[in-house]
Amino acid sequence: MKSARSIIVLFGLVVALIQAEPWTGAAETPPAEPPVKTLRINYLGKAYEEPLPLSLLDKPLTDEGVAGARLALADNNTTGAFLSQRFVLDEAIVPAAGDAVAKAREILAGGDALIVADLEPTDLLAVADLPEAKGSVILNVRTSNDALRQENCRANVFHIVPSWAMRADALAQYLILKRWSRWFLVKGTTATDAEYAADVERSAKKFGGRVVDKRTYAFEGGSRRTDSGHEQVQAQMSEFTQGAPDHDVLWVADTDEVFGEYLPYRTYDAKPVVGTQGLIAVAWHRAYEQYAGTQFQDSFELQSHRIATERDYTAWLGVRVLGEAATRSGKTDVPSLRAFIQSDRFKVAGYKGQQMTFRSWDHQLRQPILIAGPRALVSMSPQEGFLHEKYPTDTLGFDEPETKCRFGSN
Repeated sequence: MKSARSIIVLFGLVVALIQAEPWTGAAETPPAEPPVKTLRINYLGKAYEEPLPLSLLDKPLTDEGVAGARLALADNNTTGAFLSQRFVLDEAIVPAAGDAVAKAREILAGGDALIVADLEPTDLLAVADLPEAKGSVILNVRTSNDALRQENCRANVFHIVPSWAMRADALAQYLILKRWSRWFLVKGTTATDAEYAADVERSAKKFGGRVVDKRTYAFEGGSRRTDSGHEQVQAQMSEFTQGAPDHDVLWVADTDEVFGEYLPYRTYDAKPVVGTQGLIAVAWHRAYEQYAGTQFQDSFELQSHRIATERDYTAWLGVRVLGEAATRSGKTDVPSLRAFIQSDRFKVAGYKGQQMTFRSWDHQLRQPILIAGPRALVSMSPQEGFLHEKYPTDTLGFDEPETKCRFGSN
C-alpha cells in the first residue's frame, strides 16, 4: 500500500511539472532602487584675526569649526546611505578682510539654503537680514551673544552654541548647589565682558547668589605671553584682588582670554576662580567622555589629528541637526527641513544623555552644559533640584516669560 501510494504521489508531481510554464533561465528583475536625494550644506565662516592663546598648551588652529562639520558630514552620509540620501558640504571661509555677506549672496543665488554660520554677531545679522535669506536655515555655531537670542533675534537663525546667559546660569546653579553663594566679580574691558558680567549678576538674582564686589581689570600689554613675566603678573593679580569683601569664589569675565588665565593661584585670597577661566561652563570639553562622548573624541582625533574644541563640537552638532532632520522627515528641501526642525517631532542627540530640541521663542538649542576644570569634567547643568514645568534645560538662559525675542517683527 505504501509503495502504491508513493507511485501515485510521484505521478502527480510529474504531471504538475509537465503542465508548468517552461523555465527560461532568466532571473527575476530586482526592484529599482529609489533615486538618491542630495542635500547641500553650506559652511560659511570668516578668518577673523584672533590673538595667540595665552598658554603654549593651546596651539593656534586653522580648521577650528569646519573640522567638526566634516566629521558630521561623514556621520550623516553613513545613515543617509540606507535612505538614499547624500550630504554634501560646501566650505566657504572668507579672509579676515573679506565680505561674508557677498559670499552669502553667492550661496543664496540658487534659492533657500542651509547655512552653518561660523560668524561673529555683526556678520551673522547682516547675512540673516538679506532678503534672499528669509526662507533659509542659518545655524549659529560660533557666537554666544545674548542679543541674538533676545531683541536681535531672527526667525531664520537657529543657535547651536549656548548663550552667555546659559553659561552663567549653568555655573551659578553648581555654585549654589555647593553653597558658594558669595561672588567677587572681575571683568575685562570689552563689550562681551560686560555682557557676560551682566549675566552673572542676573544669575545671582535668579538663583540666590550675591555679587559682593565688582571690579574691571584693564590689561595693557604687548606680547601677551612674554612681556609680563610671572613675577610681574603675580604681583599685579595679588594687588588687584586685595581688599575684596569676604567671598566664596572669584568669578572672572574675560571672554577674549586676555588676562583670566593669570588669576588662578595668584589672587590675594585663596579662593577658586570660575567663569571664563578656571572652572568653566561650556558646550564641550576635551576631557568629556560620558554618554559615549569618547566616541566623538576618538573619531575627531582620528580625522583631524588634534583634540576637538567647543566650536568643533557645535559645528558638528549643527551639521548633525540638518542630517537628523533629513533622515527623520525623509525630506531634503529647505522649507520642509525648517518646518521639521521647529516641530515637536524633531530631536537630535549630542552625547549628553538626552535628546535636544530648539526653543520655540528664540530658536536656542536646549542642551546640558558641562562644568569643567582645565583637565576634567566636574559636573553638568542643569543641576538636580533646579526644576522647570517642562524642560529642566530651560532653567538655563532666557525662559519664555523672560524673552525679548519677537520673530514677527523681523
